[in-house]
Amino acid sequence: MKKEDPGVEAFGAFLRAHAVVIRLLEDDLEGEAGVPLGWYDVLLTLERAPGRRLRMQELGDSVVLSRSRVSRIVDDLERQGFVSRGPCDADRRVVYASITRPGRVALRHAIPSHLRAIDAYFSSLLTEDELVTIRRALARVAEQTTPAH
Repeated sequence: MKKEDPGVEAFGAFLRAHAVVIRLLEDDLEGEAGVPLGWYDVLLTLERAPGRRLRMQELGDSVVLSRSRVSRIVDDLERQGFVSRGPCDADRRVVYASITRPGRVALRHAIPSHLRAIDAYFSSLLTEDELVTIRRALARVAEQTTPAH
């Protein structure tokens, strides 16, 4: 049997690790904090945004895990009272999503669980040098493959 290309092997390992770790993060976050990982992704993105709000298009471009489902996630978050939507004063075609006070409380409650899970399923399994190397390598891949807007 022919040996696999190192790039293909590395990419396969990355995909397998990503799938396993994301599944574990989802289970822990929802079990401990009652917040699905997609919700957490949107709430954290809005919390970090200027004025704690983003245009829906910007939100879709900014979330990490749930780009294709962002409208549905915002619908769910709005029903829970964690996010509100509102028009832009300057352009009524633009809709903003904003994190609400209850959304911020839910996020603050979920953060410790999320950080514990990252440590348990990722950081604690690697050396500091490995973490630095992975961060640098994946940042370079992201920079080189991100389309210009």
